[in-house]
Amino acid sequence: MSVMRTDQLTAPGAWWDARLTRLGFRRPVARDALLAVTVAVVMAAAVLTAMRYAPADLAPAEGTVTWFVAIVVVQSLALALRRVRLGWCAVLVIATQVGLVALDPEVSVRGIAGIVVAVTLGTMFPAGRALRMAAAATGAESAAVAAVALARGAGIGVTVEHVLSTVAVWIPSVLLGVYLATRRDHLRLVQERADRLERDRDARVRSAVTEERARLARELHDVAAHHLSAMVVQAAAVERLVDRDPDAARTGAVWLRNQGRETLDNLRQMVGLLREDPEDTEDAGDSAHAGEAGGRDGLAPVPGVAALDHLARTARALGDRVTVEHVGDPNPLPTLVDVSVFRVAQQAVTNARQHARGTDVTIRVIHEVDGVVLEVHNGPARTPAEPERATRGGAGLAVMRERADLVGGTLEAGATDDGGWRVWLRVPLATDDGRRE
Repeated sequence: MSVMRTDQLTAPGAWWDARLTRLGFRRPVARDALLAVTVAVVMAAAVLTAMRYAPADLAPAEGTVTWFVAIVVVQSLALALRRVRLGWCAVLVIATQVGLVALDPEVSVRGIAGIVVAVTLGTMFPAGRALRMAAAATGAESAAVAAVALARGAGIGVTVEHVLSTVAVWIPSVLLGVYLATRRDHLRLVQERADRLERDRDARVRSAVTEERARLARELHDVAAHHLSAMVVQAAAVERLVDRDPDAARTGAVWLRNQGRETLDNLRQMVGLLREDPEDTEDAGDSAHAGEAGGRDGLAPVPGVAALDHLARTARALGDRVTVEHVGDPNPLPTLVDVSVFRVAQQAVTNARQHARGTDVTIRVIHEVDGVVLEVHNGPARTPAEPERATRGGAGLAVMRERADLVGGTLEAGATDDGGWRVWLRVPLATDDGRRE
């Protein structure tokens, strides 16, 4: 998911903020004071230069240049109050501007302090209020400069020029301030949205990692429950055969060793996956459905439907009577579906060994065009189940149901009319248009 970058939009402000902080100007008052001094120096230099090179007919009266510079400096220094006493700052700027007109109406000197104050109004107040305040300042200054100009004998044309200059400074500048404030608020909202999206993405990643680890924990349970239960049964048989048939006992011990090695290999691989760093997950969907996104990699320790025959042979070696039937033409299954079908069958066989040992177990896999069906049926128990084992059957059924939910399948499990047990699982597969039936 792409997120709008705001660092590039706010980089200039951040650049100035970092430089001023490095120079020791951390507080707003200190920064405004620096701005005021800078503007005062620039304006004083600009006024002196303009009046020195002005034509004779436009030059101010002799002896007024110093006053022009002094008033412009005072007007600029008033900017030090723009964020702590904006009202007084505006009054000083208007008063000094009126003073410049009163000094010589024929000479038009307009400092940039008024522009800064108007922009500040637009950035500090809501648009409507800022416009009303700018209109009031415009009216007050226009009336004052018009009265002073006329009182000093200036003509109507000069007076109108001063009034239009006042309007041209305050109204566009406050609109610029409103625009800057709106842009600033927009950037803040964009940044908040980007932060929220990043938090949501992190939450999805954490949730996906949790689901993946829960899936691997189920794999761990299945491997331990199936293989270790088989090893316990075989170990009991070896114990009985040690004295009566040493060769058979030796064969059983070899099987136990091989089965133990296989179980350890599977457990090591799964524990290795559980130790993977969650930060390696780049996308929540990739973490939640890594098994479906691609083929089975070299780390995957879990088999699929093709390994059911091996499961049956292993069970028969333990004395169980397990057969596997395939109905229909096999279709390529997504890895997670393939694993889940195998694990449900494995759990069903394990449950049959624990609760109905010695009975016939039939594993039937029905390959449909739009899904796969697994049916595991075992006959009634020949001997009553031991009480301590009978209380442990719920965990395996819960695991099978979680398996079915993980792949969007439907699981049914229950007793049959003949006293046996039947597990039925159907997992729909995506059709050609990408939908599941």
